[in-house]
Amino acid sequence: PLPALAREAAQAPAAARRQLERCRDTFAYLGARLRRTPPRFVVTCARGSSDHAAVYGKYLIETTLGRAVASMGPSVASVYNTRSLDLHDALFIAVSQSGQSPDLLRMTEAARAGGAVVLGFINEEASPLAALCDVRIPLSAGPEHSVAATKSYLLSGLAFLQLVAHWSDSAELHDAARRFPDALEAAGKLDWWPALATLKDASSLYVVGRGSGLGAALEMALKLKETCRMHAEAFSTAEVLHGPLGLVRPGFPVIALGQEDSAAQGTRDVVQRMVELGASVHTALPVSGAQHLPTLPDLPAALAPLCQVQSFYFAVHQLATARGLDPDAPAHLRKVTETV
Repeated sequence: PLPALAREAAQAPAAARRQLERCRDTFAYLGARLRRTPPRFVVTCARGSSDHAAVYGKYLIETTLGRAVASMGPSVASVYNTRSLDLHDALFIAVSQSGQSPDLLRMTEAARAGGAVVLGFINEEASPLAALCDVRIPLSAGPEHSVAATKSYLLSGLAFLQLVAHWSDSAELHDAARRFPDALEAAGKLDWWPALATLKDASSLYVVGRGSGLGAALEMALKLKETCRMHAEAFSTAEVLHGPLGLVRPGFPVIALGQEDSAAQGTRDVVQRMVELGASVHTALPVSGAQHLPTLPDLPAALAPLCQVQSFYFAVHQLATARGLDPDAPAHLRKVTETV
């Protein structure tokens, strides 16, 4: 039988349809409100996979709407006890599967006190975090038992996509959101296992992406750490040139993500440079000398990073098993992480 990680990833398309149906009116209200009274800037607050979804959302918001997005560390309120935060006329987006972590709760309280409009993307609808939000979007992922989150990450990405589609009223992004459930189903049928099988004996690798694909790279690197006990580092394909490229040597493994947007050619150039240095590269964007990862054709650029993560989810548990590990029992970890 499939581990919970893969079973829950397989539930993501149905959950995406559920979110589209349940949250349509709330997103329409929110989009109209944000067009009528735009925030000065946007702040996201999250940890782990939820924060990686927020990175995806950051690029969508900044490139589509031209609004600056900052990620705020929950410890600003919980550990450093900062009492005065000027978030007047800002949109504060808290993202969480459980809605229980004390640091995220403290930060959300501080954001409210600082004058922000608080939006929550939360899976546990009766959680303490949901009670603090001005507008609540239920991720609608359903119960998630795997310690390594899958469907809640994908559904958080969809929530950001819907937010930006309704705020910008972009026909292209509305269409992408509608296509997302079917695209996820198709992505789950693509076989990334031959690529990941080459990592069975690896101890370290890079996962790279750029723009909206950076969040996907961060998410894959986290999953490789959690389930496979590998030292996986995620970098922007621009940032990797500022030092990390120095570790690339013959045989060094690299997973390169990408989507057909303005970042595509720059990503190809960096991947080509890694190939020239002898790296063993598996890439979503075809590059001479690198192994191609299977991807869906003619996919909206906004969907590509989320669909690549879905394909990865269906292979990473096989890698964990091949390395003698249980993907549903990551070492030293538990499902709800309550940091202060």
